Amino acid sequence: MNTRWTLRGKKALITGATKGIGLAVAEEFADFGAELALVARNIEELNEVCSKFREKGVKCFGIQADVSKRENYEKIFNKIKKEWGSLDIFVNNVGTNIRKKTDEYSFEDYDFIMNTNLRSAFELSGLLFPLLRKSEQANIVFISSVAGQIHLKTGAVYAMTKAAINQLTKNLAVELASENIRVNAVAPWYIKTPLAETVLRNTEYKNEVLSRTPMNKIGEPKDVAAAVSFLCMPASAYITGQIINVDGGFTVNGF
Repeated sequence: MNTRWTLRGKKALITGATKGIGLAVAEEFADFGAELALVARNIEELNEVCSKFREKGVKCFGIQADVSKRENYEKIFNKIKKEWGSLDIFVNNVGTNIRKKTDEYSFEDYDFIMNTNLRSAFELSGLLFPLLRKSEQANIVFISSVAGQIHLKTGAVYAMTKAAINQLTKNLAVELASENIRVNAVAPWYIKTPLAETVLRNTEYKNEVLSRTPMNKIGEPKDVAAAVSFLCMPASAYITGQIINVDGGFTVNGF
């Protein structure tokens, strides 16, 4: 059996795992043999998704938690420690956005986006470190965005969080390399997710997006999930500190 291209037996924690990219990552991981711990706010959706995985023979449990609230971080850590005692993969997928001009954001808007997108990534990574270091080959993968590298119409705060995620990726990759923990990020352009569909319903805007994308299509969640899976496999064992764009060529496109 080729052990370089598998996740068999790996224990993976995924936040925001019941829809969009998070769900696609969970499905991809399951196909490669991983065990799953899924985090989401909605308990009904969480139970439904976990049940479907278990029906397919996948070992899976859910953790209901809103990661925009700091008090839930210990809950996630304690559940993983109780169920597994160690952790091989942490995928920080959860993210949100409020699209406004910079002078229109309230303090509440700012805190909500920052806490959900950035604080959860930073604090959970540190909190889970003792469990990750017990793995022989652990991985952290952040779901970033091309908005962290180039101006988009997402609003400044969202872009700030993704730019910070990219730098966090690089810093943690160096800090944790001696512990056999690799840290990478995947940065998508527009992907067919519930969050993106709220703006892609506008046909004029969607056409503008496509005109800037050399491959002339909107990405699928599975496109991102494939990159995440690769970064967690032994086959990518010498890759760390990288931001992998999954963008149909958007970030390298000129006029």
